[in-house]
Amino acid sequence: MLNVTSKLETSLPLTQPQLDTSAKQQSQVKSQREEPIYREEQIAMSFRDDNEDGKDLRKPFLHTGSWYRMGSRQSSMMTSSQMIRDRSVSVLACVLIVALGPIQFGFTGGYSSPTQTEISRDLKLTVSEFSLFGSLSNVGAMVGAVASGQIAEYIGRKGSLMIAAIPNILGWLAISFAKDSSFLYMGRLLEGFGVGIISYTVPVYIAEIAPQNMRGGLGSVNQLSVTIGIMLSYLLGLFVNWRVLAVLGTLPCLILIPGLFFIPESPRWLAKMGMTDDFESSLQVLRGFDTDITQEVNEIKRSVASSNRRATIRFSDLKQRRYWFPLMIVFGLLVLQQLTGTNGVLFYSSTIFQAAGISNSNVATFGLGAIQVVATGVSTWLVDKTGRRILLIVSSSVMTLSLIIVAASFFIKGFADDGSTVYTVMGILSLVGVVGMIIGFSLGMGPIPWIIMSEILPVNLKGLAGSVATLANWFICWVVTLTAPLLLSWSSGGTFTLYMVMSGITVVFAGLLVPETKGKTLEEIQSSFR
Repeated sequence: MLNVTSKLETSLPLTQPQLDTSAKQQSQVKSQREEPIYREEQIAMSFRDDNEDGKDLRKPFLHTGSWYRMGSRQSSMMTSSQMIRDRSVSVLACVLIVALGPIQFGFTGGYSSPTQTEISRDLKLTVSEFSLFGSLSNVGAMVGAVASGQIAEYIGRKGSLMIAAIPNILGWLAISFAKDSSFLYMGRLLEGFGVGIISYTVPVYIAEIAPQNMRGGLGSVNQLSVTIGIMLSYLLGLFVNWRVLAVLGTLPCLILIPGLFFIPESPRWLAKMGMTDDFESSLQVLRGFDTDITQEVNEIKRSVASSNRRATIRFSDLKQRRYWFPLMIVFGLLVLQQLTGTNGVLFYSSTIFQAAGISNSNVATFGLGAIQVVATGVSTWLVDKTGRRILLIVSSSVMTLSLIIVAASFFIKGFADDGSTVYTVMGILSLVGVVGMIIGFSLGMGPIPWIIMSEILPVNLKGLAGSVATLANWFICWVVTLTAPLLLSWSSGGTFTLYMVMSGITVVFAGLLVPETKGKTLEEIQSSFR
């Protein structure tokens, strides 16, 4: 009877209350399924509304274009998905192309070391006139740094690199054909201006296109390329005269300009400027046509929509931790990077090696450049494995210990007789300490401050704050390179003691204040400061 009854109950039509309950359950299931889609549509609508509200104000002066989008407009027969399928570009290829900018940066920095004797002889320059020539690249870089953030914001990352390449090329040509100091100085200023823009734009572009698990390693390519540029200038300077070396200095930018037409613009910049189609196409090209980018697209849209609602920053807003804490970290790291004196040591390495008793100082300088490249390459491999913070602590600790050795060696050497065993041993020990300092710098303090700058600055402050931080870095670099020869003539041991103190402060700063950003998206890093 029970079985028959249950069969009858299941075969009978549903009553009205049962129908209502069933319909309500189906409606709830449907709404649960549609809720994520609705949420995504809300994000997209908010993103569109915010960009439409500020459309006129946020329209860029110059959009350098995206070759894959231009191609799809020119060929109406091909869909955008076909274009992406046929022309996807790896992030690594993009990084290698923009890395030509930092190579130019390094070549400019290293140029004065192997050419000092020849330029001074051919153009009859005094020591002070050549020192002015060397320092003018820093002056130009400070001007470029001031402009870099706004140029990168309104013209785009690719556009700003194109603008940076032109004065670099003109500067090298002016130096190559210089008949007197005026052309020499003008060329150096032009080079510096381009380098100032490059030093901000390249790390920001790399951070904005890189996947979160590769961002540290790819970001370190920036500093690795700088060290390669320095090493190339040292190496080529051994074989060619200063005019030919200046002509060779144009090559990185001459290759960079056409190369920029084969890489996409930063998707985050495109999103910020309201170019929704270009933004999604750029991200798809960078991640590959088989990759689902829905989650990353929504994260970027959410971040941009949030930053657009806070587009205007008042001075009182800087009291909020979300603003003052990342600003303090970035400014602290970029200033301490220079106060540790590494650039002063590199720029005057030949003089330091001569003081240490090395006869062929130019070859020794090239060897130092090669060591720097290898050490920075190791950092590039380690940064996404160990993290940024631990590398900064290890790097600054190695620098501190190395500088203690150098300072002690020079102090003891001052009390030893020339030619004595103690004098010779202290000379070798000071050389070992300088090499250790450069290795320590290259492991962390060289590349990582630029990586952290590109990661933690708030989106709505990145252009202005990045420019000012880069300016501060170049200003301290100029002060260090200007004072290094004066300090070394005063007391070699005292000079390296000052640098050692600053390295010790860096250890404490990194250990107590610098956050770890390994494995986080840029949007997650920003939200961690709220």
